Amino acid sequence: MLYFRNMKIAVAQQNYHIGNFEANTKKIIEAVNEAEAAGADLILFSELCVCGYPPRDFLEFDDFIEQCYAAIDNIRKHTRRIAVLVGAPRRNPQKEGKDLLNAAWFLYEEEVKAIVAKTCLPNYDVFDEYRHFEPAYEWQVIPFKGKKLAVTLCEDIWNLGDNPLYRICPMDKLTAKKPDIMLNLSASPFDYTHVEDRKAIIKQNVLKYGLPVFYCNATGSQTEIVFDGGSLIFDRHGNMIRQMPLFQEALEMFELDEEGRILQPVSIPVDEIPDEELHPIDFNPRLSIAQIHDAIIYGIKDYFLKMGFSKAIIGSSGGIDSAVTLCLACKALGPENVRALLMPSPFSSEHSVKDAEQLSKNLGNPYDIVSITQVFEAYLAQLNPYFNNLPFSIAEENLQSRIRGNYLMALANKFGYILLNTSNKSELATGYGTLYGDMAGGLSVLGDCYKTQVYALAEYINREKEIIPRNIIKKIPSAELRHGQKDSDSLPEYEILDKILYQYIERRKGPQEIKAMGFDPVIVDKTLKLVNSNEYKRHQFCPIIRISTKAFGPGRRMPIVAKYLS
Repeated sequence: MLYFRNMKIAVAQQNYHIGNFEANTKKIIEAVNEAEAAGADLILFSELCVCGYPPRDFLEFDDFIEQCYAAIDNIRKHTRRIAVLVGAPRRNPQKEGKDLLNAAWFLYEEEVKAIVAKTCLPNYDVFDEYRHFEPAYEWQVIPFKGKKLAVTLCEDIWNLGDNPLYRICPMDKLTAKKPDIMLNLSASPFDYTHVEDRKAIIKQNVLKYGLPVFYCNATGSQTEIVFDGGSLIFDRHGNMIRQMPLFQEALEMFELDEEGRILQPVSIPVDEIPDEELHPIDFNPRLSIAQIHDAIIYGIKDYFLKMGFSKAIIGSSGGIDSAVTLCLACKALGPENVRALLMPSPFSSEHSVKDAEQLSKNLGNPYDIVSITQVFEAYLAQLNPYFNNLPFSIAEENLQSRIRGNYLMALANKFGYILLNTSNKSELATGYGTLYGDMAGGLSVLGDCYKTQVYALAEYINREKEIIPRNIIKKIPSAELRHGQKDSDSLPEYEILDKILYQYIERRKGPQEIKAMGFDPVIVDKTLKLVNSNEYKRHQFCPIIRISTKAFGPGRRMPIVAKYLS
């Protein structure tokens, strides 16, 4: 084998489409050819890139695995002069254990030279890997051009610290083989603390093992999960040489000399970041607000692209949630592709309609004003004989919301729009929403943003000029379903509510722990009761773009029929 004193390693940060083997393979081969033409010795891709991550129960179909193998065989033919590390499932050669391994395939000289299985299989939050994969049972370095490569996959490098989640740390096994370079294939989802988390964990690996690290992360959005990219290259001294772009594809090449130095002119020292700064004890709605903004836009754009949709519709009320949703959708899809429907009722204030109208004028998106009053009164006329003269209540309030939902879905069906839901996390947590009304939608834009984060997003959107009318940001939050209604009639003030919800949902603190932080015990008990008693609503909700460490959806699984705190 020809020995190169310096090794050129390319990192391909790409956006894949789950199950779209033709498009994924084409994209991978194009990057291989481009890197080879630039003189790369090796190119690194992300975890399960061949099939897209997370494939979930597609892995139970033998045909799906066959297509993975066919894609690997196709890529293999393009490796005559360049080595390729790609992620794909591998059938387990041992009868014992699960039938599949989550693997990195090392292809070179048109052959499969080595296959490395993932050791640490996450089975928490949005991850279900242990459902399908067997952990690795052997650990070997890969010899390549005079170097020994230690190949790991995503979670494999996170098993550090005083309380490791897994019994085996693969790098501890590989260190005995005296590797020269660590290469990691990842599909690490975004949350608003995770960009800094990754830098910290990779630096810990470098300091522990003394190796340069090439870390390739996926980018793109897969339904509710956003992958932000941000692939990282660290030298063996713990200096960050490069963080590749966030929320976009990129292909970059780095040169490693015979001493393990990465030949780049600038290194960026990464300080030790205390855990309380990465994961603050107190809720900070402005933390990483620019990244949250970009992640949501990326999530909307990629969801529509991969689903084959192009146009959205939004119920625009003149409130902060619909205003922020409309702005983000217009940024993601183009204002001409986002239709706003203003649907005033007898309880809508005049300024709400004017504010919503002004917002659409500022954005340049099409909008219509369609009153629900006549339809609402017709419903009441039909239902009054059966309401037994009972006073106005939640039944009449929810009726308005469901009429609006019908208007929106009728136009969505007629013109092929996707309805974007505008509910925020504070509302979803406490059940402050109407099933089949304002909880309708094909994708939730703000469902992982607390109300105070929505306000922070509004200020960020207006950072250069006023797009969201100031009156929308300043007004007292109200559903406007009855005269004089305010959100605070039903809920604690959002500044208090969001802090309690954060402690319970993100930090998993119990009621006594939260009360000990100084929160009113009555408000804590009421809040947690609302969260747990409204699980049934969230089970019927649409996918939510995930931006936090604990979003409603597949990453938070609670029983509906339960007594705990409800």
